[in-house]
Amino acid sequence: MNADQISSETRQSAADIRAARADNPKMRERDLAQILGITEAELVASFVGHGVRRIAPRFEDLFPGLQTVGTVMALTRNESAVHEKIGPFEKFVNGKRAALMLGEQIDTRMFPANWVHGFAVEKADGNDVRRSLQFFDAHGDAVMKIHTRAETDLDAWNTLVEKLVLDDQTSDVLPQVSEAKPFSRKQASEGAEAMLRDRWQAMTDPHQFHGLLKDLDLDRVSAFELAGDAWAWPLDRGAVPALLRLAASENIPIMCFVGNRGCIQIHSGAVATVMDRGPWINVMDPTFHLHLRTDHIHEVWAVRKPADVGHVTSVEAYDSDGQQIIQFFGVRVEGNQERSDWRGLAENLPKLDRAVKLGAAE
Repeated sequence: MNADQISSETRQSAADIRAARADNPKMRERDLAQILGITEAELVASFVGHGVRRIAPRFEDLFPGLQTVGTVMALTRNESAVHEKIGPFEKFVNGKRAALMLGEQIDTRMFPANWVHGFAVEKADGNDVRRSLQFFDAHGDAVMKIHTRAETDLDAWNTLVEKLVLDDQTSDVLPQVSEAKPFSRKQASEGAEAMLRDRWQAMTDPHQFHGLLKDLDLDRVSAFELAGDAWAWPLDRGAVPALLRLAASENIPIMCFVGNRGCIQIHSGAVATVMDRGPWINVMDPTFHLHLRTDHIHEVWAVRKPADVGHVTSVEAYDSDGQQIIQFFGVRVEGNQERSDWRGLAENLPKLDRAVKLGAAE
């Protein structure tokens, strides 16, 4: 039985999923799940009792426990970008609606309500065993995965797993998942443009932008289209690979954000090794790996937002639905001006004529 021979119209049994995995041992789990017509959470859950255990995603136990295990690899992804950071979990700040992990390497913003399913995974790899903690939202999509490294303290890791493991380890039972509501753009209401521009100019912190969008019931791209060239302008789709290559060649430290419904993961610092592989552009540095599908980038925007000192500039890429794939800033310490080298890089990326972007010119 090959994976592409299994109908996606009916839900697979756990045994069917394990058989498909055995027939396709080298295929990425996310890709195999798509072929089978299931979610990645269902695929992982099919191995409960076969190297996988269900665990509780309790933040108050999980992240303090991770602080004891030393170096790991934290992976956060969406449909188009994979963001991997290697290092220790350091300072944890808990919260009911949002929690933070602050550290030199692993820096995240996490939303506990979207951490629904958890698994501790052990998978044989030759003579070695690969270990990970994997967490998924209510729709079966991965929110974060934490993988051990050679330096990880496995005694502390195993202690943490035992603390999180659930009593119910019944095999061949797949989790209940719900279909995610598709992302859709929001049309601006009458008068929104003037209100947006006034509110935008009055901001004193970039984080106030989220409240502005909520109040005006706008998505990000719609806001950019209304803001005017002083605050936002469209870029050529090749701007993101150009940004990465320029930042590497000029040694300009950047902040790189990749997120999903449950987690946003951030890299802060320089990038050095940038390379292409098919549709992917990749950063492969000692503590930071990025894998970005450039063919998924539908539009790119350069955006200015007022800050405590002057303004900050971001470069943001979006898919064909208008959903954010990845976002970049220059590294900046609060209370300081934005770095001139980053600002110069962002402002000199190839621009796209706004009339063409908005479909006004044929």
